[in-house]
Amino acid sequence: MKAERLLRLVVLSCLGCAILFAWQVSSFQGAAFGTGGLAPRAAPWKEVVRAQEGESEAAITGQLIDSQNQPIVGADILLVTPQQTDPLAQTLSQPDGSFLLTLPEVSQSEPGALPAALAVRIERHHFDPYTHALTPDERQMLTQDETLSLPEITLQRHIGVAFWVATGIFILVLALIALGSFHNTLSTLLGVSLIYAVSYLAAPLISEELYIFGFTRSLIYVDWNVIFLIMGMMIIIAVVERTGIFQWLAFNAYRIARGRMWLLMLILMLFTGIASAFLDNVTTMLLMTPITIQIALALNLNPLALLLPEVFASNVAGISTLVGTPTNILIGSYARISFNDFLINQTPGVVLALIGLGLYCVYIYRTELQHAGDISPRMLASLEERARITDPANLKKAGVVGAGMVVLFVIGERFHMLPAVTALMGATALILWIRPNIEEMIEAVDWTTLVFFITLFIVVGAVQEVGLISLVASAIGRVVGTNLSLAMLVVTYASALLSTIIANIPFTAAMLPVIGFLSASIPAASSKALFYCLSMGSAMGGNGSLIGASANMVTSGISDRAGYTISYGYFLRKGMPAMLITVTLGLIWLFIRFG
Repeated sequence: MKAERLLRLVVLSCLGCAILFAWQVSSFQGAAFGTGGLAPRAAPWKEVVRAQEGESEAAITGQLIDSQNQPIVGADILLVTPQQTDPLAQTLSQPDGSFLLTLPEVSQSEPGALPAALAVRIERHHFDPYTHALTPDERQMLTQDETLSLPEITLQRHIGVAFWVATGIFILVLALIALGSFHNTLSTLLGVSLIYAVSYLAAPLISEELYIFGFTRSLIYVDWNVIFLIMGMMIIIAVVERTGIFQWLAFNAYRIARGRMWLLMLILMLFTGIASAFLDNVTTMLLMTPITIQIALALNLNPLALLLPEVFASNVAGISTLVGTPTNILIGSYARISFNDFLINQTPGVVLALIGLGLYCVYIYRTELQHAGDISPRMLASLEERARITDPANLKKAGVVGAGMVVLFVIGERFHMLPAVTALMGATALILWIRPNIEEMIEAVDWTTLVFFITLFIVVGAVQEVGLISLVASAIGRVVGTNLSLAMLVVTYASALLSTIIANIPFTAAMLPVIGFLSASIPAASSKALFYCLSMGSAMGGNGSLIGASANMVTSGISDRAGYTISYGYFLRKGMPAMLITVTLGLIWLFIRFG
């Protein structure tokens, strides 16, 4: 026990240090992974500051962007001459792409003090170097201690060895996750380790062309809002799940159905869907699956006839709210979509999709439902005993805190309160109120999942750094042009289909910059419609295959231990039509809402 406590303390300390370090880095360099929608930090200069009365400081200012009109941060800006090896002046571009290159003091009485051949050279990893030779008029302006403003400069991406190495590592990580060769977290840890090994060992020893990015730069891509939001929700869920509320709901679904199996299926789907709107899908299925299997076996019913509709409903209904799915948490943080926005813009489409899903599930399992038997009184009593609410006092307290959190999620945007702040405040309030064993609460946090998200952000950040995301965004942009309806169609169905072969969390993380570019380039997409398309496509697309969503694999694992295997082929046959039906119905609503 002492060793385990020490290990937890070390993990917490390391996480805290990493967060503090990342905050320090981001405060200097900015441009965090999830800053979509944020106004760029103002440049530290607005005008040339006079050092002394009657004197001014000569400087060169400008703005750097890439081919997608995104600012370039961290580029080296050098003032160079052919005669000198060392630059006369040097600076870095800021988070908004602007730069201020202050020249050495030049007296107006010495017009020839500046070299005749003077140029501004710009260098940045993964971009082609750019050189701007100053004209005589520009030199004269600087000689007179004036500020020279260069036209906006666009740097072109350099597709070199680092591009292919980072892309290969990214594909390797996705393949390991899809094949289940390693745990998801181990797969992303391996990817991060390979990226660092290439950047720190291979680049200096073999070729600088191998350099991807360093540790400091990599932390810029980690979205700490997502990490803290998930951590806070995990603590709250740990309290709720120990009250027995989910088992109680599942059992009462049977009692309400009164032997009508089709109604039992629909009620279980409804309960699962509502729970998934406020809890993580994986947690919901962890709680619902065991009691569902018990009810199915008591009715002489194949458990898969209830489990698959439940997991389908979980993946569909979870996108109603900001906290319902990990993909929504990623999208909401990146695009600054609030709890209210998801509720208003997604819920009608979710309701429409659930209606279609319910009809589909009743139809495909009609034979199994018709042959289900009655439950014996003894079995009924046993199920009822297991489905008791074990801690009503804590359940009430969790309900009060949960209601307060929902209110803060709804109104927090007015106070510029990030969802992570609400989750942490709610978790802290609940712990203070019920006074549980704090070590048990810390143990309830799934640190493995948090490490998975942190390392996933870094792996995706690597391909974003080398330009793969830019190429994908440009390719999609050329296909859809400025047609919002076509873009919505492509994004939704492409996300859904790709999520059947790529786990939807890493897929969504990789697609966020792409959707950000498309939203900026299509005038009518300012409503963030494409982000809602990504949300629907990636989450509902998870129903297309067994590996499409984490909730699918968790449900499969529990069912397999109970003796009922969910094979990849079986899930594909049942899930692919469900995915197509729900995605189509959800997209119809998005066309009505935004098209």
